Amino acid sequence: MSNGKVEVERVFIGTGCNRIVNNVSWGASDLVAFGAQNAVSIFCPKSAQILTTLPGHKASVNCTHWLPSNKYAYKAKNLERHFLLSGDADGAIILWELSLRNRKWRYVSQVPQPHKKGVTCITGATISQTDAIFASTSSDGTVSVWEVIFPSVYGGDCKFSCLESLSVGSKPMVALALAELLGNTGHLILAMGGLDNKIHLYCGERTGNFVHACELKGHTDWIRSLDFSLPICTNGKTDSLLLVSSSQDKGIRIWRIALRDPLSNSSDKKEEMSLASYIKGPVVVAGSSSYQISLESLLVGHEDWVYSVEWQPPSSMEGNACYQPESILSASMDKTMMIWQPERTTGIWMNVVTVGELSHCALGFYGGHWSPNGDSILAHGYGGSFHLWKNVGVDFDNWQPQKVPSGHFASVSDISWARAGEYMLSVSHDQTTRIFAPWINESSSVNEDTYHEIARPQVHGHDINCVTIIQGKGNHRYVSGAEEKVARVFEAPLSFLKTLNNVTSQNSNYPEDLQVDTQVLGANMSALGLSQKPIYVQTSYETPDRNGNEGIDTFETVPDAIPVVFTEPPIEEQLAFHTLWPESHKLYGHGNELFSLCSDHQGKHVASSCKAQSAKVAEIWLWQVGTWKAVGRMQSHSLTVTQMEFSHDDNFLLTVSRDRHFSVFSINQTGMDEVSYQLLTRQEAHKRIVWACSWNPFGHEFATGSRDKIVKIWSIEKESSVKLLMTLPQFNSSVTALSWVGLNREGNDGLLAVGMENGLIELWSLSISRNGECTVVVPTAALILQFDPFMCHVSAVHRLAWRSSELSEGSKSVQLASCGADHCVRVFEVNVV
Repeated sequence: MSNGKVEVERVFIGTGCNRIVNNVSWGASDLVAFGAQNAVSIFCPKSAQILTTLPGHKASVNCTHWLPSNKYAYKAKNLERHFLLSGDADGAIILWELSLRNRKWRYVSQVPQPHKKGVTCITGATISQTDAIFASTSSDGTVSVWEVIFPSVYGGDCKFSCLESLSVGSKPMVALALAELLGNTGHLILAMGGLDNKIHLYCGERTGNFVHACELKGHTDWIRSLDFSLPICTNGKTDSLLLVSSSQDKGIRIWRIALRDPLSNSSDKKEEMSLASYIKGPVVVAGSSSYQISLESLLVGHEDWVYSVEWQPPSSMEGNACYQPESILSASMDKTMMIWQPERTTGIWMNVVTVGELSHCALGFYGGHWSPNGDSILAHGYGGSFHLWKNVGVDFDNWQPQKVPSGHFASVSDISWARAGEYMLSVSHDQTTRIFAPWINESSSVNEDTYHEIARPQVHGHDINCVTIIQGKGNHRYVSGAEEKVARVFEAPLSFLKTLNNVTSQNSNYPEDLQVDTQVLGANMSALGLSQKPIYVQTSYETPDRNGNEGIDTFETVPDAIPVVFTEPPIEEQLAFHTLWPESHKLYGHGNELFSLCSDHQGKHVASSCKAQSAKVAEIWLWQVGTWKAVGRMQSHSLTVTQMEFSHDDNFLLTVSRDRHFSVFSINQTGMDEVSYQLLTRQEAHKRIVWACSWNPFGHEFATGSRDKIVKIWSIEKESSVKLLMTLPQFNSSVTALSWVGLNREGNDGLLAVGMENGLIELWSLSISRNGECTVVVPTAALILQFDPFMCHVSAVHRLAWRSSELSEGSKSVQLASCGADHCVRVFEVNVV
């Protein structure tokens, strides 16, 4: 993507999964789709990287479903194009197309006649390479069945036809399964379950006419998941389907739907008596065939709601038929996934594999999925996290955890780069602080960096609004502010410093003596999840004696963290608990919740502001780094100060506010512990809230951006007054984030990144030439790049931050990080051609 002067490419996307059932789908393309706020995200399990996000939904994405899904992977060996359905909380369903040849995505169409309320489940059956049937259910009490004819070439139009719209009454269905019936009848069977604790079976033709065939009773709570197997071969005959169901009653049931021999007489007394003959259910008639339904098995083993069940996809084909493995994956809120298989001799279904998450922070799994070839299983959990296990055993099963993408599961409010750019810190309303860093991939042939989450320094009890990393010398420190009146200071423990050495795979900027000076190994969570207590290097680990009946994972006890030095990117269980940083100070002073923070470039001062409705509360506090004494209380604004930034020579502090004004303070260090400050100017800058500001790294020019969709460039003249240099043309949306990077110090050239409320990002080139008297002659600005919407956020951009403040000598590229309300942290590589 180029525009003659600047090119941009996507480097990294970090985001968590929407915390809802049916949100994840693993397709025959071997890619995983999931909803992340209003976007559909696609990740590759092999590289553990999110490849792209798809913009189009106007509400939170509830469910996704691949066509063909992993079940039909055996039909998709030579497919060049795969399709994906996604449903959102407004009832809309969108069809997407992926071309495997060039890895390009396309928004195909929105399914006509959307549901009136949120879509809760989508299921589909691939009939042929150009034809599929899918069903969707919604909270509005309807189930719709659609046929879709795919285009013959990439970019063509799809044809949708509604086969049936079923009204299910006041108790909505939340689980669906669809399959072709046996016997070459051309009939389909649709199973649905929900709030009435029954499984309802409907039979229909390819053209529609779905008729309620029967209902299966047995579960004693809501039905949560249903899945049909492919045809089962018994005694050399393919004569039955199996339906597996799971419920909030903690049980799993397997139902057999067997094709009845038309020659057999139901009154024949010679029928062999067996256990199965006592639990036969209803007979279903579809066309000229009839089917006997019976309860095959009841699987009991989970200790909490079972949210999903799924048959293992077929791994081998014989001719045109495929072999359905008798293997079921279940995922539960008891924090475990289980694989169930029948015992060879007795045929009794047993739990053969159990994997799970032992993290204290997690509350369980919302769903589990097989990989298309059946050698990996993926779960998504309450913490918006993924958990992947792969069977690496040769002669026996050996399921080992694998790397997965990770990220925030709520709005990301702020980001900050480490002083040398080795990592990026992000904070979110999911109450966590996370560190993402480029980890050199030594196994890769091109030896490129891939970003991974390497630590979670803070797991808090309040939504976190702002963060700043302290610049200057010494250990890594940062200050964060949450929905509380106190700012908290954190310091890197020894385990993180050593991990950081492994991340960069080179001599770190932080010498051994710093590691020797650091006496803190890690940190423990407090019982209320607010303060984090240090674990010192000398501490020896002792396992406390526990009574036999006392489980480790209770709400009363918080298990001790065990700080670890990582040699490869950590997984969720390690991140959630063992990578905390100790809290070293609390900064008291503000009367309301913290809203913004910034640090100067020498690492001497930190400024903080809070939510405010009056001038008294809106004052900005200046803190001295090290002693953490308040050395200044600067009053100027009458409402919340939304962003602050020190000029690059630390002589000025720029603040912008909801009161539509900006203020510039001059800051002077008068002594070791003393600082003097003076309000240089306060001006009304915009007609609406001013959200963002940024300094020119080469001078005393700065930019302000506002809800009025305007960006203005200002200059400090003779260190005494502020002059408006220029106003950029009006943007299409409110401006919510700005960041200025220097390109050429001699020409005073730079790039201004502009982030907007609609999620889009633009790059503007700014050139501000001065004459000998330091007055600006002619400022010039030009739009040089609009990011592709497929690369951008889908909701408001909250912060933009360049990895370094200016382009280093000989370098042609610099990285830009962004975060937004769509739960995403993104990193872009901007190449200046």
